[in-house]
Amino acid sequence: MRLPQVLRWLERHKPSALALQETKLQDQEFPSMEIQAAGYHAVFSGQKAYNGVAWLSRQEPEEPLTQVSGIDNSQKRLIAVTIDGVRLINLYVINGKEPGTENYRMKLEWLRAVGDFIAEELKRYPYLLLSGDFNIAPGDDDVHNPEKWRDCILCSEPEREALNRLLKLGLIDTFRLFDHPDDGRFSWWHYTKGSFERNSGLRIDLILASRALAEQCVASVIDRQPRGWDRPSDHAPALATFKTPPP
Repeated sequence: MRLPQVLRWLERHKPSALALQETKLQDQEFPSMEIQAAGYHAVFSGQKAYNGVAWLSRQEPEEPLTQVSGIDNSQKRLIAVTIDGVRLINLYVINGKEPGTENYRMKLEWLRAVGDFIAEELKRYPYLLLSGDFNIAPGDDDVHNPEKWRDCILCSEPEREALNRLLKLGLIDTFRLFDHPDDGRFSWWHYTKGSFERNSGLRIDLILASRALAEQCVASVIDRQPRGWDRPSDHAPALATFKTPPP
């Protein structure tokens, strides 16, 4: 449904690679021809009506991976590729509904399994980038009203602890490497009328880099503009820019 917005954004920013989440498409329905016409290769893993992840890249990706041992692969929530020696991993983390539910327990278990996978990938790839919709606000600075969201889904301590376990593997939140204005802190706003206009948002879309890759990061921002387009996603794109890492 939002292919026009994706193509518009690609033309405007011309990124080397773009991670997509919640594509909600079976693989045979993915708009490969339109993406190719825009100058991008596509690797994708999807299912009907739910979930779905993809990488779009100017350079043909190598080592695509969509099935990971120890992770529930029936829900299409993880995809990895390698470009120029950099391992790119894209996640669509389970929402979890609310603390104490079965979905919440599944979220924490899924993140634990993903952590095991990332730990092994970091052994193979010193230059690794983990990006996606994490459905977790890392800290109170990433929440428009921390007290209102205290202990709620996306902001609960067990979720933040699960995210911190990933960071402790040797990953850096690139957004935190730079200063940002107050109106540039969030990446998601509820569709409730006025939430975006009041900037009542959360930062739940993250770009995490291995230490070696983080040293090459020169910018990390959130592009709010597409959230104001017609029929927008409730998320805004997160971007990170890197110098070319040494071979």
